[in-house]
Amino acid sequence: MPLPPMDVAARARRLRLLLFDVDGVLTDASVVIGAGGQETKTFSIRDGAALVWARQIGLEVGLLSGRPSPATTARAAELGIELVVQDGGSKRDSFARILADRKITPEQVAYMGDDLADLPVIARAGLAGSPADAAPEVLAKSHWVSTKAGGHGAVREFIEFILKARGQWDPFVARQQD
Repeated sequence: MPLPPMDVAARARRLRLLLFDVDGVLTDASVVIGAGGQETKTFSIRDGAALVWARQIGLEVGLLSGRPSPATTARAAELGIELVVQDGGSKRDSFARILADRKITPEQVAYMGDDLADLPVIARAGLAGSPADAAPEVLAKSHWVSTKAGGHGAVREFIEFILKARGQWDPFVARQQD
């Protein structure tokens, strides 16, 4: 459930990893299958820029998708995101493996998801966010809810919120003006 802003900000300051679902979060949940079977997705350039900014500031960024997709792999490579899990298995199990591999706690992870398959991770993450158009069950369990829909700036809004809560936004913006 959404938390008071002070509580959410305190959680944001503990983060080491920002983890995102793909379909419905980084995209608008649409998948186009061409005549030859090739899948395409639309990703927001602004969301992508924010993912790069988070990495530049020193946060690890990863993708946790419930379905394998060459489009997701290509987008992650383009953004320099190395942590990409799209094995189609349980997100709960994948999340546990990510924590163990990185030797971090759930409190050090922010996760943004939009649908029922994301609930096990949302329940464990230190900071759980969702796009405005997420499933009602996800909205009810999220600590923070974007004003934007998935694929339309929700990720950027979440990252900006996190960086502001950590006191990293203003210095980052100032460096962009140099």
